[in-house]
Amino acid sequence: MDSVLLEDNPHWVKSTNEVYNDYTHRELLEKALAYMRAKEMVAIIGARRVGKSSLTKLMIKALLHDVNPKNIFFINLEKPSFIPFKHDPTYLEKIYDTYLKLANPNMDEKIYFFIDEIQIFDSWEVFIKSKYENSNIKFVITGSNASLLASSYATLLTGRVLKLELSSFNFREFLNYKNIAYGSALDIAQNRIAIKRAVDEYLKWGGYYSVFSNPNEQVKIGILKNIAEDIILKDIVPRYSIKNSEAIRDLFFYVLSNATTQVNYSRLAKKIGIDAKMIKEYIGYFQDNFLVKMIPNYHTKLTQQIKSVKKLYVTDNGFLNLGVNRSENRGTMLENMVFTALNQEKLHYLLDGKECDFYLNGKLYQVSYDIEDEVTRKREFEGLKFFADKLGKDRGYLVTYDSSEVVEYKGVGVEVLSLDGFLVRI
Repeated sequence: MDSVLLEDNPHWVKSTNEVYNDYTHRELLEKALAYMRAKEMVAIIGARRVGKSSLTKLMIKALLHDVNPKNIFFINLEKPSFIPFKHDPTYLEKIYDTYLKLANPNMDEKIYFFIDEIQIFDSWEVFIKSKYENSNIKFVITGSNASLLASSYATLLTGRVLKLELSSFNFREFLNYKNIAYGSALDIAQNRIAIKRAVDEYLKWGGYYSVFSNPNEQVKIGILKNIAEDIILKDIVPRYSIKNSEAIRDLFFYVLSNATTQVNYSRLAKKIGIDAKMIKEYIGYFQDNFLVKMIPNYHTKLTQQIKSVKKLYVTDNGFLNLGVNRSENRGTMLENMVFTALNQEKLHYLLDGKECDFYLNGKLYQVSYDIEDEVTRKREFEGLKFFADKLGKDRGYLVTYDSSEVVEYKGVGVEVLSLDGFLVRI
């Protein structure tokens, strides 16, 4: 075990300047570091390969300026040497004891204990709670499913957890990776062409680092397929004891072709020959593991909102390349991209005779690839007007591919935003 712990903790033997220099900055880092000042444990959740481990390395890099390196411990529970013990939560105690003997941290100071992919071990919460109550340890855990803290055991940690959700790179992070400045109006003007090219790339391939950092399109497709299949076959299938792994995998690739639309389970069942109840369960698993998200139709009554037909979106635009129907639909790509930028717990759509694509924090958002056609322009504006009046708002936003203007439409202010402008400022 010693060699595994040393491999995961190079900061024990190298200087601060020599470690963790190859990780791209993530916007969530500042909030994560602020949470480190609280006693509560920090849980970073998100899909596989969105960068949870990289974020923890950035956190460790920041801590090293003020903390004894031996008092910072990182362990990845997906290491092959740990897998045989995943049903034995007492093995976590053994890992911790080995760390104490190997690193010899200063026990008079706080220990920062980072545990990556903690859901690998059964009943991990018992170990965390015992140390949380009786030791000067700050825990940071990562996990790849939304229900990480929802089990019966996890109730042991109620009130003791600060949760952060990490997604794949947003557009600003993508621009930072490409060293394209966007921080001022002058930057945006000077880099207009580079930003437009970047938005086209991001619109098609999404924000997974391993995808956009690879120049070959066929390789990109292969990586995206591997990410999806790893989540389905390594996480969902064993976790929920699914017998027909091929059926659930095929369902995912099929629903990708129906992204941005309302989900009709009965219709899906007829088309692909799977029971409607099972389809609903499977899509719930996709959502729990951050592959898709379902958003409800907004209603002032929560019960009506819960009963409403949901719309399905993909959490990263790159996955749209894997759909059964792979013909490029620019409207779907644009709407799904706006969803990924707005993606929050209280995101809704509006449908009541007319439609508005998104409603979040009192703001109305309509999406249309372009509004050159007068019929399209009127339809989008009328949707904003209808719901602005209904909800007592005086303005709305219309996101397009490349149009920008501010107009007054029947007493409602409409700000038309180009996609790149929207993604930079949201």
